[in-house]
Amino acid sequence: MTDILMPALSPTMEEGVLAKWHVKVGDTVKAGDVIAEIETDKATMEVEAVDEGEVTDILVAEGTEGVKVNTPIARLKDEGGATAPSPKAAATPAEAPRPATAPAAAPKAAPVPAKADGSRVFASPLARRLAAQGNIDLSAVKGTGPHGRIVKRDLEGAPTGAAKPAAASAPAATGEPRKVQSLAQMGIPDGSYDLVPLDGMRKAIARRLTDSFRDVPHFPLTIDCRIDGLLAARVKVNALLEKDGVKVSVNDFVIKASAMALKAVPEANASYSPEGIALHHHADVAMAVAIDGGLITPIIRKAETKTLSQIATESKDLAKRARDRKLKPEEFQGGTFSVSNLGMFGIQSFASIINEPQGAIMSVGAGEQRPVVVNGQLAVATVMTVTLTCDHRVVDGAIGAKFLQVFKAMIEDPVTMLA
Repeated sequence: MTDILMPALSPTMEEGVLAKWHVKVGDTVKAGDVIAEIETDKATMEVEAVDEGEVTDILVAEGTEGVKVNTPIARLKDEGGATAPSPKAAATPAEAPRPATAPAAAPKAAPVPAKADGSRVFASPLARRLAAQGNIDLSAVKGTGPHGRIVKRDLEGAPTGAAKPAAASAPAATGEPRKVQSLAQMGIPDGSYDLVPLDGMRKAIARRLTDSFRDVPHFPLTIDCRIDGLLAARVKVNALLEKDGVKVSVNDFVIKASAMALKAVPEANASYSPEGIALHHHADVAMAVAIDGGLITPIIRKAETKTLSQIATESKDLAKRARDRKLKPEEFQGGTFSVSNLGMFGIQSFASIINEPQGAIMSVGAGEQRPVVVNGQLAVATVMTVTLTCDHRVVDGAIGAKFLQVFKAMIEDPVTMLA
């Protein structure tokens, strides 16, 4: 027998919702077959089988929430007909079927690997499992997956031998970093409000942003950009692209200008790590998208290499699939910089919280007509306020100011970003 475990679909995933089964007891599956859909705090993703065999048990029912990573969710009988019971089943042969929502304790899963210094080695669930079966030391394997994650192909040809024992991991975060009083303790009586339970996304957002705001030394830099030239250029660009069905937004110009400014000031395209400051090779710009129950940041990869029409097409597709919760993990994890635009809601200016491990995030307000002084004369211009929130460990005031200077020049004269 082989247990199918709840997979970790991202490095930060601790639990998820088993949304849907695509198999039933008695079905035969092959490696690569889609067997289930899992809802995480960010998206709904399909889970593929990594083994062949017949489904003998469904241990977790559809719709079950809070299923911990590495919990057994189903069981396979090997294709070869092996009937050796799993360790738990052998201990209780006469046991009645367990409730789907309360599976028994899992056999020990493949340990999460760690480097010699105790830091975690990021690897896919399949890679961890194959490494455990082949006695491969993952800390000695170089990952080629997204942002250095070890995937199956990296294990081909890897030397076998006594794998290093995994370092004891810190207890998983449980949500709140401190004791929070109940509403009743703060003087709000029960029955005076409707309570909406926190879903996985809201819990993750609360935990990550609390950690970032508390632990990252941050500061804002704010400038005003005149965008009358950009608005005129946008009309011309969209007229040229109309035949292709592409429409470029102001935010697409912002993403393009941000990416090119990051390449012009590479010190701003950086992340802090205990080992040093990582200077990224490309501007992978994440854009904040509001979805039901929270926020997600799909990424325009290598945005500095893409045209406005490519960015417009890609951003529209990513935003739609984000709202449908159909993004893949690599499409919303690992950006180097973020853009959050609330201009469409009429917000003039605001400051966002840094999305670690990115070194900065830029908040974009509404373009609106304001009085300005031009050559000593009062005039009216369309002005957009942007605020750059910087991680002071990586992007200090001078670096942030240089970035904004380059960004402002491109936004105010869009021809410079198209040259």
